[in-house]
Amino acid sequence: MNPSRIAAIIQRHLYLYGRSVPRCAEIFFWPLLDLLVWGFVTLYLRAYQQALPNFVAFFLGALILWDILFRAQQGISISFLEEIWSRNLLNLFVSPMRTGELLAALMCMSVVKLIAAGTVATLLAWWLYSFNLFLLGVSLIPFVLNLLMMGWSIGIVTIAAILRYGQSAEILAWGLALFIQPISAVFYPVSVLPTWLQPIALAIPSSHIFEGMREVIHAGAIPVSHLVVAFLLNVFYLLSAITFFYWNLRVVRERGLLIRSGTE
Repeated sequence: MNPSRIAAIIQRHLYLYGRSVPRCAEIFFWPLLDLLVWGFVTLYLRAYQQALPNFVAFFLGALILWDILFRAQQGISISFLEEIWSRNLLNLFVSPMRTGELLAALMCMSVVKLIAAGTVATLLAWWLYSFNLFLLGVSLIPFVLNLLMMGWSIGIVTIAAILRYGQSAEILAWGLALFIQPISAVFYPVSVLPTWLQPIALAIPSSHIFEGMREVIHAGAIPVSHLVVAFLLNVFYLLSAITFFYWNLRVVRERGLLIRSGTE
């Protein structure tokens, strides 16, 4: 074995980190994410250990609903990346297809992937842990629709960033949704978060969905207020995401970056 060749490969990869902010951020992102999520879970368990009815239902329900949001986002982001990886993106934009039609197709793909992944997760939860997601009753439908809308918003922002900045932004396809997980109150209530962080959490639609889920499991009541707030926030964020995408697409076209994105 030649040490100089090994050192050359190591140096090559170190150069990549020196020239890419997303790659450097990845080093700190995943440990920070794990520390925040499971740190808040620990605080939740310590504070409410004597009063946690339906503990398994809280966690399994949260896990399945979070997967719905994540798959909705991935359905858009990964489908868009498939066009880049196959070098087909440029062909799409020179075809008669309109941008709105492309977004609609990506949204439909996210629904297909969501149905497939959600069915598998629900069946496995029922088979392995005797957990029935349908105990959420009629609230399950608006829960899923709100999480789907939020996943679309994140996915559209992701593909806009990838279109603008190229392969260096591909990490967002896996990391952007997870970035907001600690403040989405997935596995613990918003009250567990630091006081200064709670208003930010309440400005995120997913936190209202997961708070509503716990309310349904604990009291059996339909969380109307959480659902209404989540829907209004989702409408605002989805329209903002679509506007952000069109703005980035215009910039990419004006600067001639579309050829780079479609062929790299």
